Amino acid sequence: MLFIPLPIVVAILLLVLFVVAVRRDDEDRPPNVPFLALILVNVLQSLLIGLRWGYGVQAVMYIAPVVAATIPPLVYAGICQLIGRSWFSPSLRVSVHALSALLIVALSFFWRDAIDIALVLIFVSYAVAILLLVRPGTDALRLAAFDEAGSAYHAILFAAGALLLSAIGDTFIFLDMEWTQGRNALLVIMGGQLAALIILSVSVAAMGRSRPSVGTTEMADVTDNLDNGAGVAETVLAVQAFMQEKAIYRDCDLTLDRLARKVGIPARQISIAINEATGKNVSQFVNQFRISEACDLLSQTKKPVTEIMFEVGFQTKSNFNREFRRLTDTTPLEWRKTQSSAAKSRR
Repeated sequence: MLFIPLPIVVAILLLVLFVVAVRRDDEDRPPNVPFLALILVNVLQSLLIGLRWGYGVQAVMYIAPVVAATIPPLVYAGICQLIGRSWFSPSLRVSVHALSALLIVALSFFWRDAIDIALVLIFVSYAVAILLLVRPGTDALRLAAFDEAGSAYHAILFAAGALLLSAIGDTFIFLDMEWTQGRNALLVIMGGQLAALIILSVSVAAMGRSRPSVGTTEMADVTDNLDNGAGVAETVLAVQAFMQEKAIYRDCDLTLDRLARKVGIPARQISIAINEATGKNVSQFVNQFRISEACDLLSQTKKPVTEIMFEVGFQTKSNFNREFRRLTDTTPLEWRKTQSSAAKSRR
C-alpha cells in the first residue's frame, strides 16, 4: 500500500489554495505576488519535510534550510505590498530580503552548526519587524478596504505568530539535538512545522482578500502638528462633514488613502486625529456612518438585510453583523423587529 506522509498531503492542500488564490485575482485587484510565491514556497517546504522524514531522503536537508529562510522575507514583502509601505527601492528591497537565504547558503558551506541559530534569528527578526509595521492597528493598512482591514490585520498578527512558532520549534529542535541527540526532534518538526505552515498559509489567504485596487498610489506620510486640540477637532469635523455630505462611506472599496485623497488631508493626520478625538480607528469611525444609515433603512424600508448591507458599504455579512452588534448590541433583524414594534405602539 502506498504510504503518503502527512506533509505531502499538506503540500497538496496548499497547492489547491494557490490555485484558488490565482483564480480569485481580477483586474480591479491585482495579485499580491509575494503572497502567491509564499504559498508555493510552503508547498515546497512541505514536500521537503515529507521526503526527509517520510521517505528518508537525506539530500533535502541541504535544501530545506535555504527554502525556510525565504519564508519570512516573503511574508514581510507581501504585507508591505498590502499596506503600501516600503523604505527601500524595488531593487534594494530584493537585495536586502535575499540576504537571509544567502546567509544560510554560506553557513551550509562554512558553518553548518550555526544554521539553526541563524534561522531562529531570521524568523524572530522578521516577526518583530512585522509587528512594528502594523503597530498603529488597522489604520496601518492604508490600502485595504475598511470592510476588510480588520480581518487582514488579524491575519497579519497570525502570520507573525506563525513565524515566532517556527522560531520556537527550531530552538527546541536545536536544544533537543544538543541534549538528547534528537530523541524528540521528529515529533516537533512534524507538528510544529506543519502547524506553522498551515497557520501561515491560512493567514496569507485571509490577507489576500484585501488588496489595493489598480491605480492606487501611496500618499507620503506627513508628520502634522496635532498637538493642539483645535487641529484634531478641525480634522475630525472635516472628515465628518465630508462623510455626511458625500456619503463616501457607501464605497465598499473605501480605504484610508482614498479617503485622504478625497478629503484633501494626509492619511496620517486623519488617523491620529480620529484616534485622539474618539478613541477609535478610522475603520470603526467610518463604520459608524454605515451602521447609522443601515439602522435608518431597516426602520424606514422593507429592503432585505443583504441589500442594505451592500448599500451602506459592507461586502461581507459577517463584518456587517459584527459591526452592527458592536454599535447597537443587537442584530439587524432584531433591530428591525424592535423598531417595527415601537412604531406600532406609538400609533
